[in-house]
This record gives sequence, C-alpha cells and structure tokens, in this order.
Amino acid sequence: MTIYHFVAASEQFLIVDEPLEEVLRERQRNYVETNKEIDFWLIRRPAFLQAPGLSSLASQVPQPAAAIISTDKTFITFLKLRLEYVVVGRFEAPTSIIPDATSSNV
Repeated sequence: MTIYHFVAASEQFLIVDEPLEEVLRERQRNYVETNKEIDFWLIRRPAFLQAPGLSSLASQVPQPAAAIISTDKTFITFLKLRLEYVVVGRFEAPTSIIPDATSSNV
C-alpha cells in the first residue's frame, strides 16, 4: 500500500482560475532532468473523495472537484502554501475502498 497526499478544490479553481499548469509543467521538467519518476497526478473529479473515511474533507470541496495527489508530502505542503482555497488530506491505496488512487468519475 502507498500513502498519497492531496490538495483538493473545485475543478474551476484548480484547472481554470489558478495558473497551476505552470507549476506542474516545471515540476515535470525537473523530474525528467533528474531522472526521477513522476509521483504526482492532477485528477478531475477524483473517485477517492467518495471514500467514507474522507467524507468530512470531501464535504468541504465544491463540486465538481479536482485534486492533485502525490506520494511526496512536501510537494503537497508546498501547494497548500501556494494555493489558498484547497483542502489537504491523505489516503492509502490500493485498498478495497480505494482500489486505484488516480481513478476519476469523469
């Protein structure tokens, strides 16, 4: 099992209003240059937010939601400090409740 950390917000905020694409593109470029495996994903309408253990956090996120998940807690902390209107949390996957961390309800 892997621990995933995340920031979640409305899809409008993360994908349209916030210039997040630049941050993710720069991080991806850095990973390629340093031969590091990608450990972050942008997910539109993330399925993991429907897990019973995340219901209190999910209720704070306007719908439709989007999330950035990563196995790197420091990166998610950086995003939380950079972005204002996000909810932060963590979950483990794969489990019987969350079989795929990157599943979407799109």
